Amino acid sequence: MDEEISDESLMLGYSRGDADAFDVLYQRHKGPLYRFVLRQCGRHYAEEIYQDIWLNVINSRLRYKIRATFKTWLYQIARNRLIDHYRRQNLRPVEGNPDSLSSLSEPVNHQPENRLDSSRRHELLMKAVLALPPEQKEAFLLKEEANLSVDEIALTTGVTYEAAKSRLRYAFKKLKAQLETIHEH
Repeated sequence: MDEEISDESLMLGYSRGDADAFDVLYQRHKGPLYRFVLRQCGRHYAEEIYQDIWLNVINSRLRYKIRATFKTWLYQIARNRLIDHYRRQNLRPVEGNPDSLSSLSEPVNHQPENRLDSSRRHELLMKAVLALPPEQKEAFLLKEEANLSVDEIALTTGVTYEAAKSRLRYAFKKLKAQLETIHEH
C-alpha cells in the first residue's frame, strides 16, 4: 500500500498532521540520503548533517508546496546543508576521504571467494568516486545514490540540464578510465 502513494502526497499528508506519512518518507529515503551525505562530507560530520536535513524537512512541513519531486526538494535541502557546513568550517568539499568509503549498500554475494572480489571492486569504485572533482562527484552520487534523473540533478544543483548531463558524462568517463587502469594492473 505505502509503495502506491507518491512521496509528494505523503509529504502533503505529513504537512496536514499525518505522522505515519513522515515515517514512510523516512524509510524510503534514509539509506540513499545518508550515503549521499556520507560520501560528500565523511563520517565525522555525516550523522549531524543527516539529522539536520530531516529536522529541516520536519520544520518545513507546513510550508511544503509541490514545485518539484519530493526527492529533488529533499536533496536540495541536503545540498544546501552541506554547502552551509563547508562555509562554516571553512572547508572545501571532501575529496578522497577514506571515512566515506563505508557503505550501507555494499554488494551482497554469498560465495566466500566472490565476496572478497566483489568487496575489493566496490572499494576501488568508491576510491575512484572520491577522486572525482566535487561537481562531478555530486552529480554521480545524486544519480547513483538518490536515483535522480538528469533533470532532477539540474534542479537540485541549480545548473542547466546540459551542465548536469555534462558533469555526469565526465564523471562516468573518469570512473571508467580509472577502473580500467586499475583492472589492467
